[in-house]
Order: sequence, then C-alpha cells, then structure tokens
Amino acid sequence: MKKYFNRMIALPQDHGSWVFILSPLLIGIFASGTFNAATFNLIVAAMAAFLIRQPSTVAVKAYAGRRPRKDLPAARFWFGIYGILALLALAELFYLKQGYIAFLAVPGIPVFAWHLWLVSRRAERRQAGVEIIATGVLSLVAPAALWVGLGRYDPAGWQLWALTWAQSAASIVYAYLRLEQREQTESPAPRERWRMGRRAMLYNSFNLGATLLLGWTGFLPRWIFVPYLLQWLETVWGIQNPATGWKPTRIGIRQLIVSSVWTILFIITWRL
Repeated sequence: MKKYFNRMIALPQDHGSWVFILSPLLIGIFASGTFNAATFNLIVAAMAAFLIRQPSTVAVKAYAGRRPRKDLPAARFWFGIYGILALLALAELFYLKQGYIAFLAVPGIPVFAWHLWLVSRRAERRQAGVEIIATGVLSLVAPAALWVGLGRYDPAGWQLWALTWAQSAASIVYAYLRLEQREQTESPAPRERWRMGRRAMLYNSFNLGATLLLGWTGFLPRWIFVPYLLQWLETVWGIQNPATGWKPTRIGIRQLIVSSVWTILFIITWRL
C-alpha cells in the first residue's frame, strides 16, 4: 500500500495554485454569511475537482513517457478517490436541491482537457494564457459558494466571479514578471524595468481603476478598491525592485502572502 501514498502524485506540487481555489471559495462563503450542509459539500466537490488534476497529469506523463509507468497505480488510485468524493458531494448537493451548481463545472471540462493535451505534448510550462483561463474556471466557486450559502441565486455572484478572476489574472501576469526578472544576470535599468512590467502594470491598474469607478457609482461596495490598491502597490514595488537572482520559492511565498492579505481585505470591504 505504501506505493499508493505518494505525496508527489496525490497533491499539487505548484503550491501557489492553492490560493486560486481557496481565495474565491472563502470569499463566496463569507459573502453569503452562512455555512450549511450545501456549503460543506460544495467545498468537498470543489477541492476534489481541484486535486484530481495532479494524478491526472501524472498519468498522462506516464503514458507519454515522461514519468515511469510504476506511477500509474498511484495515479489511478488518487484519481478514483478524488472522483468518488466529487461525485458523492455532487449527489448530496442535488439532494439538497442545489444541483444547479453543477452547471458551473461545465467550462472546466474543455480547459482541463486542454491542459492534459499540453502535458502530453510537453508544452504545459509557461502558458500564461491557459493559466489565466483556468483561474477563471476556478473563480466560479465564488458565486457557487454564495448561492449555496444563501440557498438561492443572487446576481452578486457574478460580481464576485469577475472580481476574483481579475485578481487572479493580474497575479499570474505579475508572477511571470517576477520570474522573468530573476533570470536577468543583473538588475535592469529603470526604463527597462518599466518596459518589462508594462503588462503587469496594465492589468493591476485596470483592476484598481475599475473597482474605484464602480465603487464610486455604487455598482460595487465603495471600499472594494482597497485590496486592488494593495496589489497595485505590490506591482509598483516589484517593478522598482527586480527579483534578480531570487529563488522561485521566495517569489512564490511573497505572492502567497500578498494574495492572502488581498483575500482578507476583500472579505472585509465587500461587507462594508
């Protein structure tokens, strides 16, 4: 049985990806203001669907010759465990008359298939566009958590989805900037720093400007711009202080801290 309990196969190894599922999930739960049986089952289903990516990826790599075939039994084992948990939780959601939430999982199917196809082609690395689309799918747990918590549909769920996806997209673009910076042999000149950070600055400035405007007009909570201001300031700091020579772990930890604080600020300002 020891061969089945392999952490490298059971759990995602890109630790920064956890925030892309946990952040919108927590935001949706706190926005609803309740925690009920449907919320619990949504958490189980969402986390199982998120975790199933790792054994699936390992299995595809094994079939493609990128990993040894001896990894297949463990990959199948964890795929089965997560699959069963997801189906049981989904069945319970239908029993609780919240089965309509399952429709939110439909966009994830082609995106997941796309990811596995890229893995089979050895082309899954440095795919910012794919990652941004994938986080858009993961962000759907925010409206799902809101709706099952309230026990009904609420259009505010789509606001949560758009806002969390916007943050995730900006975070990914900024992370790629930091990784590009670390590959530099020496710190770039100020003008080059801003040229490299142009896309990250554009994403984060758009998020900040949009939330300021929509909060001012009353379409969104007035103070919802605050977490986006934090991320904007982090981007400015990151452009001015290149991650030249940084280890990826250091970049990932800083990103995780910023995203965690962003989530806390969002939860607070959404209810103000």
